[in-house]
Amino acid sequence: MVSRRQFLQGLGALGVLGTPLSALAEGMRFAGTPAGAVGAQSPATGVSQYVDVFVGTAGHGHTFPGASMPFGMVQLSPDTHDVGWDACAGYHQLDGSIMGFSHTHLSGTGDGDLLDVLVMPAQGAVTLQPGGRGLPDSNHHSRYDGAVSPGASLPPDATPHPGQGYRSRYDRASEHGRPGYYRVHLTDHAIRAEMTATLRAGMHRYTFERKGDGHLLIDLAHGFHDHAEVPSEVSDAQLRLIGNDTLVGGRRVHQWAKGRYLYFAMKVSRPLSHATLYSDDVALPTGTTEAKGAHLKAALHISDIASVPLLVKVGISAVDIEGALRNLDTEMPDWDFERIQQAAAAAWERELGRIRVQSKSTSTLRNFYSSLYHTMLAPTLFSDVDGRYRGMDANVHQLPTGQHNYSTYSLWDTYRALHPLFTLYQPERVPDLVNCLVRMAVESPDGPPIWPLQGVETGCMIGYHSAVVIAEALAKGFQGIDFASAWPVFRRRAMEDDYRGLYHYRKLGYLPSDKEAEGVSKTLEYAYDDWAVAHLADAVGAKEDATQLRERSRNYRTLFDKSMQFMRPRAEDGRWLEPFNPRAMGHSSSWRDFCESNAWEATFLNQHDVYAYMSLFGGQQAFESKLDGLFTTSSDLPADAPPDIAGMVGQYAHGNEPSHHMAYLYAYTGAHYKTQQRVRQLMESMYAPEPDGLAGDEDCGQMSAWYVLSALGLYAVDPVSPHYVFGSPLLDAAEIELSGGRKLAIRTVGNGPDRPYIQAVHWNGQPWTRSWIGHADLAQGGALEFQMSATPNKLFGASLADRPPSFDLPASEAPAAAG
Repeated sequence: MVSRRQFLQGLGALGVLGTPLSALAEGMRFAGTPAGAVGAQSPATGVSQYVDVFVGTAGHGHTFPGASMPFGMVQLSPDTHDVGWDACAGYHQLDGSIMGFSHTHLSGTGDGDLLDVLVMPAQGAVTLQPGGRGLPDSNHHSRYDGAVSPGASLPPDATPHPGQGYRSRYDRASEHGRPGYYRVHLTDHAIRAEMTATLRAGMHRYTFERKGDGHLLIDLAHGFHDHAEVPSEVSDAQLRLIGNDTLVGGRRVHQWAKGRYLYFAMKVSRPLSHATLYSDDVALPTGTTEAKGAHLKAALHISDIASVPLLVKVGISAVDIEGALRNLDTEMPDWDFERIQQAAAAAWERELGRIRVQSKSTSTLRNFYSSLYHTMLAPTLFSDVDGRYRGMDANVHQLPTGQHNYSTYSLWDTYRALHPLFTLYQPERVPDLVNCLVRMAVESPDGPPIWPLQGVETGCMIGYHSAVVIAEALAKGFQGIDFASAWPVFRRRAMEDDYRGLYHYRKLGYLPSDKEAEGVSKTLEYAYDDWAVAHLADAVGAKEDATQLRERSRNYRTLFDKSMQFMRPRAEDGRWLEPFNPRAMGHSSSWRDFCESNAWEATFLNQHDVYAYMSLFGGQQAFESKLDGLFTTSSDLPADAPPDIAGMVGQYAHGNEPSHHMAYLYAYTGAHYKTQQRVRQLMESMYAPEPDGLAGDEDCGQMSAWYVLSALGLYAVDPVSPHYVFGSPLLDAAEIELSGGRKLAIRTVGNGPDRPYIQAVHWNGQPWTRSWIGHADLAQGGALEFQMSATPNKLFGASLADRPPSFDLPASEAPAAAG
């Protein structure tokens, strides 16, 4: 039988794609895939075998290892801690003990919330407090840390000594996870815990090893909180027992997403011998079946607990208890743990298999598929099986048939690579995701989405980059999106709203840093949002607005100091603010002038008008020299640098998103070989298939999406402009499922370690001299071949005609291109 490698090589030689692909692909197995069915005790097969769900669960990746479905509402996972930055996902592999298993988790954020409906199995006397983690209240250590004050992080070998409570130590050797399944052995309780999930429900399986009675502790007061001495703020909590096998309830939580709603319905596979409800840790009278308050808990008791494994299934909803019950009964009508786990495994294999790749390196395969897995943990489904959802106005709405509502858009991060990646390998989902942003903008009293979480605008981060995601979908020709409804809301934000310094921005062309925190970064990001909104204006025929916004998108010029060749903070009266240090967070201790960055990074934040920007430096060569300096200067940072600035190469910080496009900027100077070298370096040094394997927060898929796109050899420097800049493809071959049954085949020749340089490119068998390619070309399907070498071809992409467009202009028409 022809191997997939031979098949893709044939494609490269023939330069064809389409019917031959579908015909030849039938019956082929991905190279290295073992046969065998997926079961609860079986290892993952297919491409799923390369997913390590523990990547990012140590260091500061802030990921969780538990069970979920692609883009699912439920993330059923262990909680090891619920306080502080490194507990944002509820789990850190070095915490050493487990508090229980909750049903909602964030993937890789820098702020915390969720951890709803904690369940902990136990025996003996009921304990209502988890007990301490048994470690100092400090962040963990990561190999990628930038500036770290002495004593500010825990040593990697710190030994936890958990306090008395319902938490349990666990056997790390017993901990296992794969897409859709998680298990662990709780050593203090002698219980084997297993988890799996559907879209809106989770199933637990507990095997008790000690004879006697047992119980489940349900802690509805549990949740992420910022300070150990201040518990998670909960209101409107309720618990109700129904019969002898069901517990329902709900609560509002006022943490990061202030006032969000969460309801649940829980059923157990064996009848309860009795149950006790608690309010503020005081047992309510025997026989009480309903409780309301702020801090509620329940103990569900079961006799002879070790006789057979205990199954627990939990459905959730943001609408009401009835919605949670309906979600549960629809998605888990029985108690077949194996069936549910196998269905989850099949769903993951199907989605992961949308991109099938080859590499001689198992480490590369593990990095790639672990990253691809992480790109599907957000956004998360946020509508019930009947189409109801909790809107941004806190009201309940009904979706049109066939549509879904979503949550967890980390837009400041994900507009850069995650959403561009979706347009390639999740094209059918893009209209749903983008229409959700439009609905949010229309429904929300806060206007365009910034960082929406479970029906609440958190307002986290700067800019309003939902505009970018919507404009990208417009530029790439996606149909079925209500762009007309989006326009009035985004026009109002751009032209009228007094929102976070926009008054100053419209008046002065910049945000004065003596009046507004993070003024430099906000100015630059508002300029990019102007660029995005200008495209919406064009689409609806608002030509005057489009012209004004397009010109205003060049407001970056107001903060560039030509004498120092850096972006700098200015005062309201126009003065450059002193003191100035390009490594510093700002000019004073009152607030920062930059958002999780400094002047080095801000100086290269421009994504949309690169050629005009070069002219401010004095031309292409001066810009390129300054860009060289970004990567070669000292990595020293001041002591007050936030921990997000990590993964340093010079002052480039791969651990945080503002840097992510910068290695690709060499393509605009004609020195594309420098992009090739830097991108390969970053892929090899900033990612590892192990717990401390991410250079910073995963940020809801952005960190991983950068790797996926870069490993394929592509990156969207300016997502609003529908093209991709080439990088340095890491894989031997890749095959991407596109919409309409089309396929994109990517192949490298002569690739390998220390061979990062592109010698030549062929598209559908024809020479391709450009250092970029359009989305429309790729979306039609085809064969893209890279010839790689250990030495650079400095002529590739060097001519003006072959450099990427910018500001919707070819390089030959841009002012700095010939400089």
